[in-house]
Amino acid sequence: MDLVSGYKGVVGLVFGNENSGSNEDSYVERLLDRISNGKLAEDRRSAMIELQAIVAESRGAQLAFGAMGFPVMLAVLKEERDDVEMVRGALETLVGALTPIEHAKGPKNEVQPALMNTDLLSREADSISLLLSLLSEEDFYVRYYTLQLLTALLTNSPNRLQEAILTIPRGITRLMDMLMDREVIRNEALLLLTYLTREAEEIQKIVVFEGAFEKIFSIIKEEGGSEGGVVVQDCLQLLNNLLRTNASNQILLRETMGFDPVISILKLRGSTYNFTQQKTINLLSALETINLLMMGGTESDPGKDANKLTNKATLVQKKVLDHLLLLGVESQWAPVAVRCAALQCIGDLISGQPKNLDILATKVLGEEPQMEPALNSILRILLRTSSMQEFIAADYVFKSFCEKNFDGQTMLASTLIPQPHSMTHAPFEEDVNMSFGSMLLHGLTLSENDGDLETCCRAASVLSHVLKDNVQCKERVIRIELEPPMPSLGATEPLMHRMVKYMALASSMKNKDGKSSTSGNLYVQPIILKLLVTWLADCPNAVHCFLDSRPHLTYLLELVSNSSATVCTRGLAAVLLGECVIYNKSNDNGKDAFTVVDTISQKLGLTSYFLKFDEMQKSFLFTSVKSAQPRKALTRSTAASMADIEDVDENDSSDQKDEDHPILSAIFDVQFVNLVKKLEGDIRESIVEVYSHPKSKVSVVPAELEQRSGESDGEYIKRLKTFVEKQCSEIQAILLEDFCRTALQ
Repeated sequence: MDLVSGYKGVVGLVFGNENSGSNEDSYVERLLDRISNGKLAEDRRSAMIELQAIVAESRGAQLAFGAMGFPVMLAVLKEERDDVEMVRGALETLVGALTPIEHAKGPKNEVQPALMNTDLLSREADSISLLLSLLSEEDFYVRYYTLQLLTALLTNSPNRLQEAILTIPRGITRLMDMLMDREVIRNEALLLLTYLTREAEEIQKIVVFEGAFEKIFSIIKEEGGSEGGVVVQDCLQLLNNLLRTNASNQILLRETMGFDPVISILKLRGSTYNFTQQKTINLLSALETINLLMMGGTESDPGKDANKLTNKATLVQKKVLDHLLLLGVESQWAPVAVRCAALQCIGDLISGQPKNLDILATKVLGEEPQMEPALNSILRILLRTSSMQEFIAADYVFKSFCEKNFDGQTMLASTLIPQPHSMTHAPFEEDVNMSFGSMLLHGLTLSENDGDLETCCRAASVLSHVLKDNVQCKERVIRIELEPPMPSLGATEPLMHRMVKYMALASSMKNKDGKSSTSGNLYVQPIILKLLVTWLADCPNAVHCFLDSRPHLTYLLELVSNSSATVCTRGLAAVLLGECVIYNKSNDNGKDAFTVVDTISQKLGLTSYFLKFDEMQKSFLFTSVKSAQPRKALTRSTAASMADIEDVDENDSSDQKDEDHPILSAIFDVQFVNLVKKLEGDIRESIVEVYSHPKSKVSVVPAELEQRSGESDGEYIKRLKTFVEKQCSEIQAILLEDFCRTALQ
């Protein structure tokens, strides 16, 4: 009663003073009195119609109704079942009281009558069981308005309604029966069930036990599969709710109906080239279903991994890869969102599955005489697409293919054979008959002529996957020699040296229209740096190749200290410098680890150098990285925006919490970030070790430490003493920092 009294007080205050709502208060009160105490049936029905109208139009009336109207309406529903007109009116009035009224934007703390009324109705004793009992009434509108009312309650107060329905005998059974009702009722029940099954595992199990899978697929088939309307979308959303966090439901689907009904939705029917927004949403929803099955359940589920393996094996047996390749690779007229989702599913399907990896590696697409391996087709999409989203999705396929797949990496690396000068600089249109490696080298080197290095950086990302954790592939690619851009320019150069050259060019990169490309530079340099960091890791020969060109070390030192470069770029350049120490096995003067450390100390100072690591680790890019997360669920409110997505907005970088391009969040995955963190610790330890124990043989004294002309012995000794003190303080600071870091861990 105190709650209701409080609501009455709000009615008067909501519009600014205590009397402003009094007219609506008294009007609503009179109407409720006529309904409750009226003697003439017509007068009571007339009052119900008037009440229904004012509650649907006035926020003040909604508040007034919430304070005193629910007992009257519930009494009508309980005691006057035979008067269908009154029951309909009461239900419509309740729906109106729970439906928000659009109005000019008010203050943030403004009272929301519809939400308050939802809360009140859900607290009324036996209100939910009363509403569920109305679903068995014969009148169409009574059932329809009851479902609308339950949906409104679920929208605003889901937990309380979910709990209430679980306690009511046959409550969910009555809702499931509505799926076999007339079309309008069925559609409303479907929408209600999508709300009811969100994050409610017990309800999900009961709904499945009541035959949800059979009913869902029956409706989808009846509505025309992916060509159907919003009802198909609602069916798939309900299906995904039942599968998302529920491994037992996934097993039940697999062992009863199987995955064929899901896969059949991906089959393109009708006009293959015609993709309406609704068809796009339906296909995205079906691809989400495939993705959920490949996840196998929640992280906390002990049987998740086994379920994931079985689901993936079953999906491959059912030829799902063919449908995914058709949607993601062969149907270039399909919307970008569909192509990206299909490519991501391909990546998930092959990830960690040797048999599936082999199947993709041997897949051939197209028809004679234009047949080619599927991986070649995906690489062409990655290099050519104008969509950043599609590049990220295609790159994910290669990441999944190469991850812990030594044989697959070796197979791809074996095709990396430089082509004659005429082929290397041929236009992309002539790459159809190239091998995978030739096309990749083509992408790595083609861009130099037009000054646009974006294609190069995309190819560099793929090459980093091919080389990751595979010393044999790294050694092989080190030996690749490229012809100069023009034959007259002289000798060949290693591919690695060409990559460093392109990374330097990226700082002055221009678009194809000749304008400076700042946004491009924000990700081109970091992606090429990622390739080089991956390449040099655990590969002394790669370090030797890198240091073979003396300007490389100088360039890295400049990049680390370049204030106009991003935090990420400076940090990765520092990591690359560090790799030239920890993986350096050279004994040559000028290339050995001591020389690199000494150069860092002279040009940057060790404290300043190590600061670059700290800045990078604190950047948004490194602090926000996470393991693969479940993709955002498609709902009615989010589906349209997902279907219309065309690309990553490059302007989003201004809204990021730091200066790095948004594409890097996708390319710099958790494995790479962990590698960098591990390298940082090794680099700190190794540099301190090298610097604390200089070479035993006599080193040549740097020119700046030689006695200057005219400098007295006393001045010279004093200058040397100052230099040594500075170096000692730097080493002590580093050792103290490492001690504190270890203590905190």
